[in-house]
Order: sequence, then structure tokens, then C-alpha cells
Amino acid sequence: MNFSSLSKGELPAPVLVGLLADLLLNKDWLLATAESCTGGLISAACTDLAGSSNWFERGFVTYSNEAKTDMLGVDAALIAGHGAVSEEVARAMVQGAITHSRARVAVAVTGVAGPTGGSRAKPVGTVWFGFMVDGRLSSEVQHFDGDRAAVRLATVQHALQRLVQLLG
Repeated sequence: MNFSSLSKGELPAPVLVGLLADLLLNKDWLLATAESCTGGLISAACTDLAGSSNWFERGFVTYSNEAKTDMLGVDAALIAGHGAVSEEVARAMVQGAITHSRARVAVAVTGVAGPTGGSRAKPVGTVWFGFMVDGRLSSEVQHFDGDRAAVRLATVQHALQRLVQLLG
């Protein structure tokens, strides 16, 4: 399959989840999620697919800073120094999801969904992503437009797209 069209965001989430499931099943790998701004929407999109228990291992909803520390082992000093919405925290979250699960693939998201909470440095719509695929760590930032719902849905869509790209 040619995965280049995924960068255009053409495929709906259920199709992406189906592709993700096939890729994970073919490798016999499990997925974990660590979500802040999406509040479990990535996990929900994954588990909407029947049979997802064969490839979806667990999801961590770590909305508060304390949850990031307690559930994922993110150092509180890292959050204090860089803010919850940062590359450093996204990377620590995804590493924590791998450490605290049986998964070989994980995604973490932390962002400002709005309508409040933004700043000049981190405006509403700023979302940091962390990805871990078979020991390879990567991260990126995206800036999404729209209201709270639009930012959260765009975050889910991007997370699924990138997972498919990274696995494909």
C-alpha cells in the first residue's frame, strides 16, 4: 500500500484504525496510548473496531500533571520546567506508556484544546505528539485550528495517520 496519501488527511479515522490494526496484527505487536488533551478519544477510536483487543493493549488518560507523574512516571520537575504541553513531556509520556504496558507501539498527546489555556508561546491548538515504534522514539508539534472539538478530533486524526505511516 502507498502511505503517501495519508499526509493529506484523506482517510477517515475508522479507515485509519483498520489500517493500523492490520499493521499491528501482521507484526504481532500491541499499541498503548497516553492521552492528555484528547481525554481518551484515540483509545476510543481504536476500540470502536471489533476485535481491537487483539492489538490494543491499554490507554492512559493522564489529564492532570499528577496523573502524568503517577501513571506514566513523568518527572514532575520536567513538567515544571517545560510545561505539560512540551516536546519533553510528550516524549516522557510515550516512554512511560511503553514502560507501563506490554506494547511495542505507543502514542502520546499533550496540548491546548481551548478555548482557554493558550499563551503566546503555546496558543490554543498547539499539540505535542510522542511516538514509540519498536524502540524508535520520535516527536512533533502540530497547530490545529478550530474550537475545542475540532482541535481534539484533528489530534486523533493526526495521531492515527502518523502511527500508520510509522508502521507502514
